[in-house]
Amino acid sequence: MATPLKFDWRNFRRSLLAVLIGNLIYYLIWRFLPSGAQHHLYQLDWGLVVDFCFCLACYGIIRRIV
Repeated sequence: MATPLKFDWRNFRRSLLAVLIGNLIYYLIWRFLPSGAQHHLYQLDWGLVVDFCFCLACYGIIRRIV
């Protein structure tokens, strides 16, 4: 029988912090990005990919530090 997974608060905090910081950085420089890299409300576009990359980079930095 498989062991149930336990919730990891430390990983949750890292992920939440990475998303908050990544989105903060993205929206601070949003107006300086090319129009293709800007996210438009309620649309799936390349802006979401760019935003995701910022969050992913922040997560990597947080994992290195903590």
